[in-house]
Amino acid sequence: MTAEPVAWREDGVPRSERFDDTCHTETGALGRSRHVFLGGCGLPQAWANRPRWLILETGFGLGLNFLSTWQAWRSDANRPRMLHFVSVEAHPVGPDDLLRAAASYPELAPLAGELAAQWHGLLPGFHRLAFDEGRVLLTLCIGDVQAMLRAQRFEADSLFLDGFSPQQNPAMWSPDTLKAVSRFARQGTGLATWTDAHAVRDALAQNGFQLDKRPGLPPGPDGLSGVFAPAWTVRRRGPAAEHIETPGRCAVIGAGLAGAAVASSLARRGWQVTVLDAAAQPAAGASGLPVGMLAPHVSPDDALLSRLTRAGIRATWLELQRLLQEGRDWRATGVLERRPEGDTRVPAGWTAHGHNESWPASTGQLAENGLPGEAPALWHARAAWVRPSRLIEAWLREPGVAFRGHAPVARLKPSAHGWQLFDAADALLAEADRVVIAAGFESGRFATGLPLQPVRGQVAWGRMANSSGLPITPLNGDGHLIAHVPDAEGAPLWLAGATFDRDSTDLAPTPAESAANRERLARLHPAAAAALGPAFERGEVNTWVGVRCASGDRRPLVGPLDADTTGLWACTALGSRGLSFAALCAELLAAQWHGEPLPLPATLAKALGTQRL
Repeated sequence: MTAEPVAWREDGVPRSERFDDTCHTETGALGRSRHVFLGGCGLPQAWANRPRWLILETGFGLGLNFLSTWQAWRSDANRPRMLHFVSVEAHPVGPDDLLRAAASYPELAPLAGELAAQWHGLLPGFHRLAFDEGRVLLTLCIGDVQAMLRAQRFEADSLFLDGFSPQQNPAMWSPDTLKAVSRFARQGTGLATWTDAHAVRDALAQNGFQLDKRPGLPPGPDGLSGVFAPAWTVRRRGPAAEHIETPGRCAVIGAGLAGAAVASSLARRGWQVTVLDAAAQPAAGASGLPVGMLAPHVSPDDALLSRLTRAGIRATWLELQRLLQEGRDWRATGVLERRPEGDTRVPAGWTAHGHNESWPASTGQLAENGLPGEAPALWHARAAWVRPSRLIEAWLREPGVAFRGHAPVARLKPSAHGWQLFDAADALLAEADRVVIAAGFESGRFATGLPLQPVRGQVAWGRMANSSGLPITPLNGDGHLIAHVPDAEGAPLWLAGATFDRDSTDLAPTPAESAANRERLARLHPAAAAALGPAFERGEVNTWVGVRCASGDRRPLVGPLDADTTGLWACTALGSRGLSFAALCAELLAAQWHGEPLPLPATLAKALGTQRL
């Protein structure tokens, strides 16, 4: 799958050969977006002083509706705290075409540059892009319009119906598609579109919209604007989604990756968050790994775990770029994954030139990292090493977040206004409207119904006396190796491991696991094992031990702990993929609290829910 080609006419108007139609009118795309879509939905006036505004668009195209909406939000002193823009697009164009479409509009060009910088890896599915410190969230739903609408769930404040003409792209305007769009409407949801075709108007009216013809921007056609105001009572399938309108106080138990990510996501939405941990400092548990690897899982059938890790890495990547210093706290190195003999399979159609960001490694990449050219391996372009503690510290520094160490929570008690948290001496530690359990394997003390398993891990690490024999790119496979990571003084470190000892919480290093890590390193990269051999023999290698938390099916757990108990949630069981899952799980939790668009298709979100177990 490659980018959708755009044919640019001599007069600067883009044209789609697939649909034999122009992408916007000659009168100017920005004026059209403002007049038809913003004006047709009463924006920006309608969103004034709202905590959030949710827009659903059919047909992202060249992105000018999103850019004009984002620019209007930026310019409005009364803008909502959060702007969600969800757009369905079956055939995404390339980043150069996004930039070219916006180049004529000085107020949009810088925004288009930010959009193009995140325009990567657009395989079928959902992709969450974030701007302006995470307060403007664009969710791209790549695929067939009806399938994508079935996979998303939220009540929109505004509906933008765009896309190529009903004659050229009838599927986008079919009665079934417009019925699916109406499921996102609540009483009063605004709607705007550039066409007043009879079939479109009739289908929308039959689904509960009160419509008016609206003059187009000359010489463009007349369009429609309206509101969802059905004459009947709408029956929703399933229970109503939770929708917290006013943020309050939240207590998060656990200051590792999961807890810090939750605190940051909630604080961006206006919550006052207190993060409590028994240790004196954050990242005292499994998240205190000296350096970790951020890399996707890849399977030939693009299995559930593969899709989840891709979404998680995108979410984490945005936070790394937003909060940390590259080269010191993290580095976008890519990762080589050694595979079993003969197994470098990837999903059909994945190449080094498509939307995918993993493919079989080249002989040059292998040679550059001291591996034989015939070694079976994958190259993950969207991968990195990360210092987890730096990311946790940055999340906990966000406005609205307060960390409290030496605060071991022993029990929770419901109160008239939410929850009270006590220590072992029954001293009150905190009061909050809501509580999120993110305490790793200790979460089981508060979430007794969840099948949580401790998984002990031991790694070896040390300082690099020289770079001889150590690869420049992180490696994973049977174990992993990360080298050339600067410490606080800039001296390079290396790390190798890790072991998996289920049902163990013993933090004492063992010689047997040190030997196992050394043997694993010898299989992963023989030259590195030989280079580090003297350091092992002289006892100059350090060990680090942590205890991860895993669920019964090895997927994270995000959701309420009891259907009959209000405001007690979990975000835990990130296993050995805390860097991949923390930011994604936090955004999923925040979306579920506030009735926001999901960062994942509904089936994938359900696969992470506590209710599944």
